[in-house]
Amino acid sequence: MKIEDLRNTAWRFNERLRYLSRRGEILEEEYEAVVREIIKRVREEGDKAVIEYTHRFDGVELTPETMEVPYEELERSYEELELDVKQALEVAHERIRRFHERQLEQSYMVEEEGIILGMRVIPLDRVGVYVPGGKASYPSTVLMNTVPAVVAGVREVVMVSPKPNRYTLAAAFLAGVTRVFSIGGAQAVAALAFGTETIPKVDKIVGPGNIYVALAKKLLYGTVGIDMVAGPSEVLVISDGSVDPRWVAADLLSQAEHDELAGAFLVTPEEEFAHEVVKELENLLTDFPRKEIAKKSLERFGTVFLVEDLKQACEVANYIAPEHLEILTKEPFALLPYIRKAGAVFLGPYSTEPLGDYVLGPNHTLPTGGTARFSSPLGVYDFVRRSSVIYVSQEGFQRVADATESIAMAEGLHAHFLAVRVRREDL
Repeated sequence: MKIEDLRNTAWRFNERLRYLSRRGEILEEEYEAVVREIIKRVREEGDKAVIEYTHRFDGVELTPETMEVPYEELERSYEELELDVKQALEVAHERIRRFHERQLEQSYMVEEEGIILGMRVIPLDRVGVYVPGGKASYPSTVLMNTVPAVVAGVREVVMVSPKPNRYTLAAAFLAGVTRVFSIGGAQAVAALAFGTETIPKVDKIVGPGNIYVALAKKLLYGTVGIDMVAGPSEVLVISDGSVDPRWVAADLLSQAEHDELAGAFLVTPEEEFAHEVVKELENLLTDFPRKEIAKKSLERFGTVFLVEDLKQACEVANYIAPEHLEILTKEPFALLPYIRKAGAVFLGPYSTEPLGDYVLGPNHTLPTGGTARFSSPLGVYDFVRRSSVIYVSQEGFQRVADATESIAMAEGLHAHFLAVRVRREDL
């Protein structure tokens, strides 16, 4: 990891911070032409293009009849799970469901002297959930992206995943997925956006994926809703040196193992502690199964920032706006008011981020690459739409007509004025 000393500088950021802020940029020029071609062909050719790209990229031979995984296979996968895994998924599912039920919004109507105003909260009809697959298994991704949709009242949840394995299918059954298709990549995103002869068109697509998936979602936004354009995972740890440096090293490593673009940052005013953490990281990497991935990530983006105090540490965190922020200090809640930009904040030495990935309850689909400046975690609110409801009686009309006419004339919109005036004249 690289160590940057900000203690003796004015409050400005050096090249390292600017470099890190560009870490999640997508090199669109390198991939966009390919993704646009995939989208175009799926829109024009439907199943035929999806089947061809699935064979080309995933090495899987499909037909329109074999793209969909039979629902019985989901149920069988769940029933045949190892007992410890089944119980763990059930615990996670229950905690995720309970947390997200608190996010439910209610429709409302209010009346004020001849005017009734309200808002209707209506679930989306059909959503698509993208779950990465192939060599890896992500049942937690299934739960985190499906449960909020089910809680919101979405009628149909369609999951796509390349080569879904039994853990993914079991989680789909438990979470309430309606249909599963064994396809992935940009072609799966395009199929959900447009609909094909076999795959239904959805209102919104959620879930993480590789650069092709992320770029397809970005290019198709407007044709279909999306949750976010997810980038590489990241964690930023603020510590005052009061926690075991091995714990901090393990937390940093838990993000570095994701991929070579993952970010792991430590911000501390304690220089000796910083060097202890780096040493512990080197020790943990010695026999680490994902050593090569984690090592490249840490070499490129792993950074320790030495700061004057914990308040400046919070300023560094707000600048980076990390996906995951751990505050491992003696009094973590004291720093919370200073944190304005983070996807999820973990307080205290036992609040390690992997707990949030799986079982705590809050969603692990979080804004990355600095987008926590303006984005929020995935939630029930992402699976509903809101409609305003307006009723105006004659009495209510007379109360607001004059003000409406004045604003319409000020804006030079004469038909707006006229629509009100003709009613006033009849009265």
